[in-house]
Amino acid sequence: MGDTGGRSSASAVSPRQEPAAMPRLALYALAVCLLAVAAAVVSFVRGSVFIGIVWVLLAGLSSNMTWYYARRGRAVERDGKPVTG
Repeated sequence: MGDTGGRSSASAVSPRQEPAAMPRLALYALAVCLLAVAAAVVSFVRGSVFIGIVWVLLAGLSSNMTWYYARRGRAVERDGKPVTG
């Protein structure tokens, strides 16, 4: 019962790998990015084009920071040593 079509041998079962947790700085940068996008939408809806552009630029910067810190965290987990010297 409960056969999902996998291998029947118990020795062929591999342990489950948990997904890597995002580093805290990456999560903070992601939150800033999402809030900046929401603020940009509100600014454009209210007619403040200049302020909206500033929010879009901040969203771009924080999305790049999210990408950097997430990749850096994965590299540290994989290699076990810090990326910067």
